[in-house]
Amino acid sequence: MTFSLIGSVIDIITTVMTAIGLPGLLALMVVSMIGVAPIPAEVILPFGGFLVADGTFSFGWAVIAALAGTMIGAYVAYAVGLWWRDRITGIGLGRLRLEPRYLERMDQFFARRGELTVAFLRLVPVIRTYISYPAGTARMEPFRFGVYTLAGSIPYTVGLIYAGMVLGSNWVLLSSYLQLLDVPVLVFVLAVVVYLVLQIVGVLEPGWPPRRARSAASAARSGGEPPSPPTSP
Repeated sequence: MTFSLIGSVIDIITTVMTAIGLPGLLALMVVSMIGVAPIPAEVILPFGGFLVADGTFSFGWAVIAALAGTMIGAYVAYAVGLWWRDRITGIGLGRLRLEPRYLERMDQFFARRGELTVAFLRLVPVIRTYISYPAGTARMEPFRFGVYTLAGSIPYTVGLIYAGMVLGSNWVLLSSYLQLLDVPVLVFVLAVVVYLVLQIVGVLEPGWPPRRARSAASAARSGGEPPSPPTSP
């Protein structure tokens, strides 16, 4: 007996959408956009298209339900980022922690390029889910956040639903190919965990791209100052 991560996710998606219908599509897109559970839109939307092709859903209502779920989930993630802005500063493990200077850089970036960044990244799998958190943390204007989220999500949503319609009865074949992603997904998760652990223990500097951590002495020689310990009130 074998276990497939992607296969299990597909089973959950197909069961929910078949049993609940359009509210299930909306709910799955909310969960997908929050990004806590591994429920990818790249599986949800094509299966929604398959249900359109077999007459279960209408194309228009499927698109509306998917976009509604996308917007609700995006705003939930945005609210979390906004709410935790002043609560996550200084929180971390070892050398991995969020400092005020990182928030200032994020604010500057979103002030200059936030709208186009949000719209473009809604077209990029996986990343499209998590851009809402830094947008909220950077206090991007909520209405503009929604407008550019919708602008980027419409072609992505319509395209994947239509792809599912074209695939039609080949959906089962597609699901078998998606299960080949099990190993790459697990390797990616493992790599992220290792990368974070190396930052926590001080082997790598926090941030991207990866850089070997410098000692206090080498930082002083290069003209930088090591971070000072927090002072007690």
